[in-house]
Amino acid sequence: MMGFLRLTVALICAICLSQFPAFSDQYVQRLGGQVDSLTRVASEFDASARRADMTREQALADLSGSNFRDAHQADMRSTFARLEHAESDLAMLRLASPLERMALPHRLRDTETLTATWGDFRPAIPVTAAGLWAAGIGFALGWMAMTLLGFLFRRRPEPVGWR
Repeated sequence: MMGFLRLTVALICAICLSQFPAFSDQYVQRLGGQVDSLTRVASEFDASARRADMTREQALADLSGSNFRDAHQADMRSTFARLEHAESDLAMLRLASPLERMALPHRLRDTETLTATWGDFRPAIPVTAAGLWAAGIGFALGWMAMTLLGFLFRRRPEPVGWR
């Protein structure tokens, strides 16, 4: 029974992990679009600041004094921070191969992009080398996890002479 369970879990892990390369490719594409869009917003803000003979920080500081201006300042600061994180993540993810991205899940941190990617993602049979490798890694991880669990929770025979 344990052998069947181990094989089942290993196959489920293989199937799930085999989807990661395609999912991460789609995430990178969407993140690139987010960076483009956020860069445009930041550039327009910076251009407006320059026309007013201000730096970005001076323009942000000028956005205060009313509820609306304070809220707009917070929104712009959030936009600049999101752009900075997205640019950093995109650079790392573009350098990494689809398999290397498996070691970078912390770089898939833009929740809006992640949610949109997941909403549109449709699992498929992996036919790329990366997808097949990921399936193999998933199978091995699932097999090892079940082997370890089986080892940890196996029944040990009662020692002779203990009663």
